[in-house]
Amino acid sequence: MNNHTKILLTEDEMPKAWYNIQPDLPEPLPPTLHPGTGQPVGPQDLAPLFAMELIKQEVSQERYIEIPEEVQEVYKLWRPTPLLRAKRLEKLLGTPAKIYYKYEGTSPAGSHKPNTAVPQAYYNMKEGTKRITTETGAGQWGCALSLACSLFHMECKVYMVKVSYFQKPYRRSMMEVYGASVVASPSPDTNAGRMALEADPQSNGSLGLAISEAVEDAAMREDTKYSLGSVLNHVLMHQTVIGQEAKKQMEKADAYPDIVIGCVGGGSNFAGVAFPFVKDKLEGKNIRIVAVEPEACPTLTKGVYHYDFGDTAQLAPIVKMYTLGHTFMPAGIHAGGLRYHGMSPLVSELYDHKIIEAVAVHQVPVFDAAVEFARTEGILPAPESAHAVKVAIDEALACKESGEAKNILFNMSGHGLFDMGAYDAYLAGKLEDYAYPRAKVEEALAHLPNV
Repeated sequence: MNNHTKILLTEDEMPKAWYNIQPDLPEPLPPTLHPGTGQPVGPQDLAPLFAMELIKQEVSQERYIEIPEEVQEVYKLWRPTPLLRAKRLEKLLGTPAKIYYKYEGTSPAGSHKPNTAVPQAYYNMKEGTKRITTETGAGQWGCALSLACSLFHMECKVYMVKVSYFQKPYRRSMMEVYGASVVASPSPDTNAGRMALEADPQSNGSLGLAISEAVEDAAMREDTKYSLGSVLNHVLMHQTVIGQEAKKQMEKADAYPDIVIGCVGGGSNFAGVAFPFVKDKLEGKNIRIVAVEPEACPTLTKGVYHYDFGDTAQLAPIVKMYTLGHTFMPAGIHAGGLRYHGMSPLVSELYDHKIIEAVAVHQVPVFDAAVEFARTEGILPAPESAHAVKVAIDEALACKESGEAKNILFNMSGHGLFDMGAYDAYLAGKLEDYAYPRAKVEEALAHLPNV
C-alpha cells in the first residue's frame, strides 16, 4: 500500500482498548488538588461531577483499558477513519517528503471529539445520569457531546464561549438539532456567569469561564454530571484510538513516521495521534513529536509549568500544567480556536521532560496553509487542524531544502465546514496576526494559586 492514496482498515481492525500513557511516563503526575482545601483530591471529591468509572480511568495505571462493546458499536458509525497520503500537496511543494494525515472529519460531528464524548456519555448513562453539562469554545466538543447524549437518551446543556456563539451559529444549530440546550457564556444562568457579566457586560467569554458555569450547573443538581472534552487524563486516553489506527495504517504503507504533528489547545487532538507514538519514542524509537499552538494562546511556549485552577471561577480542581493563568481572556480577533489557558497535565509533563516539542504559529499563515491544503487535497480543514497543516508544510519544505525524504504524519482532526465565518474573514483580509503580549502573561501568572 506504499503508493496508495487511502490506507484503510476494516472494522475488525479497530482498537479494542484505549492506550493509557500514565504507566509509561518518566515520573508519576503530580497530584490533583482540591480547589477549596489545596489537598489531594479523592474519588469522593470528584463524584459530584464525574461518573465513577471515568474517575477510575483518570488515575488508572493500567496500560490498556478495554473499550466496552456498546462504545465500539457506536464507534463503527465512523471508525476506523482513513489515513491519506497528501500526494498533490507533496507535488505542489516539490518536496521529497511523504505527507500522511489521519482524517477524523468523517465522524458524524465532523471532528475527533466523539471519540471521548461517546464513552463519557455511555458511562454516565450506565450510572443513571439523566443530564450532562459542558462548555465548548469553537463548538466541536459541544457538537460531539450533544450527539453522544442523543444516542444515549440524555439531556445536554452546553455553555458556548460567547465570541464563538456568534461567530459560529451553525455549530450552535447542530447542537440543537441533536437536542442540546445551548447558551452563550458568560450567561445569566449561573452565579459565575452573572458575576462575569456584571464585571464586563460585553465580555467575549473564555473556556475557563464556560467551564466554571458548566461545573457550577452540574454541582447544583443531583441528576446532572459534568463532561470535559480535553485536558483530563481519561479524555486523552479515549482519543488514542486515532494513533493506534494510524500505526497499523502506516505499517500497511511501510512508512513509519519520522515526525508526528498535532495541534494543541487542551491536548486531546494532539494526544490522540501522538501518544501511541510517544510510547515508541520512550522505548527508543527515533521520532520527533510536535505540538502546534497559536501565538494568540501560547500555553506551552510562553506559559509556566505550575499548579493552576482549571477554570476562571476557581471551582475546578487545581492541577500542575503549563498555563497562562486561569484569568486569561483570549483576544476576540483570534479565529483559530485552541483558546484554553492551560494544558493537559500529561502533555505538560512530556513537554517539560523534552520528550515532545512545541511551536507557536500566527493565524494568517495558518489560514494560508489551510487554503493551500484545500486547493490541493480538497478537504477544508478546521481552523484548529490547520495549525498542524501549517507545520507539516513547514517540515516538508525543510525536507526540500535538505533533500531528506522523511515521512510526516499529522492529525487532520476535523473539517471546517462550520467555520466559514473565519474563512470569510481570512478571504476578506480581515484576519490579524496577534501575539499574546508578555505583559498580559505576567499579569495573569500573578494570580496563580500559592501551592
